[in-house]
Amino acid sequence: MKAIILARVSTKEQEEQGHSLPAQTRRLQEYAKKKGFEVVETFSFSESAGNKIRKKFEEVIKYLKDHKDVKVLLCENVDRATRNFKDAVDLDEMRKNEGLEIHFVQDGFWINKNATGNQMFMWEAKVFLAKQYLNRLSDDVKRSNEQKIQEGQWIGKAPVGYINVLDDKGKRDIMADPLRSGYIPKIYELYTTGNYSVQRIKDEMEQLGLRSNTKDPKPLSKSLIYHVLTNPFYYGMMKINGELYPHRYEPLISKELFDKARAVMAGYHKKPFRYGAKPFAFRGLIKCADCGCMITAERTKGKYNYYSCTNYKKAHKKRIYVKEEGLLATVYKVLEGIKLNDKQIADLMTDLKRTEKSKNRFFESATKRLRAEYDRYEKWKSNLLDRLADEKISQEVYDEKREEYEVKQADITTEMGKHQKADKEYYITIGMILSLCKRAEDIFKSSEPMEKRQLLNFLLQNCQLQGEKLNFELKTPFSGALQANECSNLLRW
Repeated sequence: MKAIILARVSTKEQEEQGHSLPAQTRRLQEYAKKKGFEVVETFSFSESAGNKIRKKFEEVIKYLKDHKDVKVLLCENVDRATRNFKDAVDLDEMRKNEGLEIHFVQDGFWINKNATGNQMFMWEAKVFLAKQYLNRLSDDVKRSNEQKIQEGQWIGKAPVGYINVLDDKGKRDIMADPLRSGYIPKIYELYTTGNYSVQRIKDEMEQLGLRSNTKDPKPLSKSLIYHVLTNPFYYGMMKINGELYPHRYEPLISKELFDKARAVMAGYHKKPFRYGAKPFAFRGLIKCADCGCMITAERTKGKYNYYSCTNYKKAHKKRIYVKEEGLLATVYKVLEGIKLNDKQIADLMTDLKRTEKSKNRFFESATKRLRAEYDRYEKWKSNLLDRLADEKISQEVYDEKREEYEVKQADITTEMGKHQKADKEYYITIGMILSLCKRAEDIFKSSEPMEKRQLLNFLLQNCQLQGEKLNFELKTPFSGALQANECSNLLRW
């Protein structure tokens, strides 16, 4: 069979550690000769496999699509071929639809169209762990946003009452909207009288001429009026990912007025919606298969949990209530199915140890590079001080450059910390995968309701309730574990 070789390194350090492109290519050529494959093309390149689009990788995919007679892709291991789900999906689609065989020579296994056993689980587990690791490493946008938040700068679209502007340096910022800011206190004042519902305030604001701050200004909807009444931004705090941070913009109301509105709002509801704190295993995880609305939960008689569609879109004439026990019964069957036997666990451990070695090389090379970069700036700071003492530079230049170097060092320290966190969470994730594959059903049954919810969120995706039937998909790599137990086809040499 015709084959192509894929050799890749991400860093110079990897080349120095025996993963050089010539070394990879030589090992893969020897393997091809042993297996009787005809190597018709070799792709050898050095590039990062993080969040950037891998143009070279796309060339490999294009070549395979253009040359239908090439049925084998050879690479050293999974992390040489892919480090994100997009790459894995591309390869997996070609495996299923084009009959492609992918050989991971150093990892000791291969997958093809008929791979439905343990090796698909190994493949999915490796890709999952690589993605989890890279997800822990912040990109520049996230770091920039974190810095803006700490400085009290809003990073999104301005809420009603404020507008987005450019400051004198051409940077995005927001300010109080001269056309709409005066309406915000009025909304609060009307609501705190207790005589105005959200609907009535909506109608009042529409008559007064309040419009949204969009390209096509329209009267504010009920939901937007409600958002105004519950948004702490108007008294000086911005809410981001559930946390409050002080912002630097002009408040439009006082904290006292905001609290008064919240108190009035609580008084409107005899039973405030506080299900978020109650022990519902499927809270926020299921949507209605018919209308797409969320499935909500409620407790009756202090001990029975029922789920039903919120019916926000008014698609159902009659509300159907489903017992939590019925939904859990479906889950228990699947949890029993992902349990691996001792041999499968041993095989998984062997492959994960290989993946761990690859991860350790990546971690060590990254931290070594960052440490060297940090020390270089430290040396420059020392030289800078010597130059100041020798009066070769002014105090102003010294202060400017020292601050520049310290900012760089702070960024490096943050990046190193994130590698440490990613490394720690990598092992936590491995532990979770192994525990669930050994005794998922026992762990789930012995967990508290909120812990059950966390496990379900870790295991399941695309949960939908169709009538009284719960439909869902297992997340990677647990879908592979279920598949491995349904078939004993092992593709290992």
